[in-house]
Amino acid sequence: MSRRRAATPPPEAEAPQDRHFVTALARGLQVLGCFRQGEPLLGNQEIAARTGLPKSTVSRLTHTLTELGYLHYVPDLGRYRLGMAVLSLGRAMLGGLDIRRVARPLLEQLAVETHSVVALGTRDRMRMVYLEVARGNAAIAVNLETGSRISLLSSAMGRAWLATCAPEMRAAVLRQWAGAQAERAAAVAERALAEQRDYGCCCSFGDWQPDVNAIALGFDPGGGLPPMVVNCGAPSFLVSPEYLLQEVRPRLAAVVRRLEHSLGLAGMAPAS
Repeated sequence: MSRRRAATPPPEAEAPQDRHFVTALARGLQVLGCFRQGEPLLGNQEIAARTGLPKSTVSRLTHTLTELGYLHYVPDLGRYRLGMAVLSLGRAMLGGLDIRRVARPLLEQLAVETHSVVALGTRDRMRMVYLEVARGNAAIAVNLETGSRISLLSSAMGRAWLATCAPEMRAAVLRQWAGAQAERAAAVAERALAEQRDYGCCCSFGDWQPDVNAIALGFDPGGGLPPMVVNCGAPSFLVSPEYLLQEVRPRLAAVVRRLEHSLGLAGMAPAS
């Protein structure tokens, strides 16, 4: 959206006590996860601050990732940016999601009909990631694109994911917060389940950003894919909570039903 709220991510989960868990690999992926939209360049000191790893460890990791093409070093700035190998992975992953092809026209139609921004997303660690985005006439106030990551707890999309996923998966995610954040996460999950039961969707009215309203509905796409969510939102001067719940909610539910039906038929189609 037009204004972005700075967010402090929750602490990373502790490495499981598992002899098959490769700590060095996990740390390397943690380094890659530090790069965010709007912040293409990071130095070792910034990466160390974000990961909590010693700077000497970060230096070895960034050197290795650079040699492998996952990072690119900019000598003039003394910083790193994501390398082309990351792009190749991302394109391979997105290219394998047939659901995006199925969802795109449905999202576009809903966005135009409701004068809002409509997105398909799923969970990426402790945040939600946009897999596909469509815009109605709210486009002037939106700067979220495919690949953007938003809050799991304060967004309608994140809350709908919590309400949709299996209880054991939800419990595992909630365990990754600690202290006051754990209490908040548990309260958000309880509220999400209540909203799903009472309204048939989850809501975020000024919670993610004070001038943004949104609703979202999750579903199980099957085919080995994780739970996914379709959300619909816009600046509050364009869409009120009443408009979203009364006018948009049934259309959102219809889109999700069509997605589930289409994916079900695709899953039953014989292999060519």
